[in-house]
Order: sequence, then C-alpha cells, then structure tokens
Amino acid sequence: MTILVLGVIPSPLTPIIENHCLNVIECADPISTEYLRTHSVEFAVRYRYRHIIQKAVIDCLNGNIINLHISLLPWNRGADPNLWSFLEDTPKGVSIHYIDEGIDTGDIVAQKELFFNNDAETLASTYKKLNVEILELFKIYWEPIINGTIDRKKQTQTGSFHKISDKETFQFLIADKGWKTPVGNLVGKALVNSGKRK
Repeated sequence: MTILVLGVIPSPLTPIIENHCLNVIECADPISTEYLRTHSVEFAVRYRYRHIIQKAVIDCLNGNIINLHISLLPWNRGADPNLWSFLEDTPKGVSIHYIDEGIDTGDIVAQKELFFNNDAETLASTYKKLNVEILELFKIYWEPIINGTIDRKKQTQTGSFHKISDKETFQFLIADKGWKTPVGNLVGKALVNSGKRK
C-alpha cells in the first residue's frame, strides 16, 4: 500500500508509517487526481501542509485521507489554531480527523486535551508541545486508522474557525516578541466586547 504524506519534507510521520511496512511518498506541493493515480496512492495523511485539498482529490481517495491538527476540534478550525486558543481562551489540544469538504470539519478519530501554564509558556513553547503531542497521538492511533478499525466521531458542536487574515486585528499583541510572546499576554484578548465564549 502506498501512503501519501502531505506537508513538510522530510516528514516526521514517514518513519512511523514505514515502521508498519508501508510505502511512503512525501509531497509539499498541491496535488491532483492524476498525481494520485500515477503514484497509486491509496491513503493520504496531511500534516503542516499549506494547500487546500480539493473535493476531487478526496473523492479519488474514497475519503481515505486524514489531517493532523493542533487544536482541540471543533475549536480553532482553520489558521493559527494555537494563537486563537489563547486569544479566545478556548480549550487547547490536538486532533486527528478525516478530511471532508469543509475545513477541519471531518470525523474525529483521536484527540488529546492539553493544559498550559500561561505564566511560563510562550507561543513558541506551546506550539512545540502541541506538535510533540500530535506526533505521539499519531504513533498510538496510526495502526487502527490504516486498518480501518478505529471509531469515528462526528463534530456536532459549533466550535470556532479562523482565516489567516483574522489575526491582523491582534497582530500588535505579538509585534514586539513574535513567537516569544508570553501566552499570558494573549489570554482572552479577542473576547473583549465581542460577546464570545469566555
């Protein structure tokens, strides 16, 4: 079986997948149905991939495509999930889910909630911890995922969603220190006068 890993190259997922005696192709570029057929791809895994997956690609794979997302879905779908989890003070964690036509809206197969010390952490340190945790979750659940024995849970809550452009309003909060910004400086800043969940 050939597994397509979409995202950064080299991918930290590849050794985990190859450990199950599966063939892996890595790709960071947009893909097409022709690409899938040419490379005989049967399953795809998306992690830190910068492109939207088109419906035709999902259909060509018969829905056999999952995404590793560093948020506790349904919270913080879309862009900059780590940043928004602090700005809107929402639950934090990591999720593995199947990809459908929406953005981070597919069935969830694995999740882990995380808790951070807001006085000691930065955007960089929390991002690093989230990525460590999502890889550990993948190691645990990859075998039942690829064997088709894992339970799938529909996302029934509304949650939240953000586009890349949404953070422009709050860019000033991280302008000085960037990734080294203490997360305690960000907690709840997007909730002021917004009427959103606190």
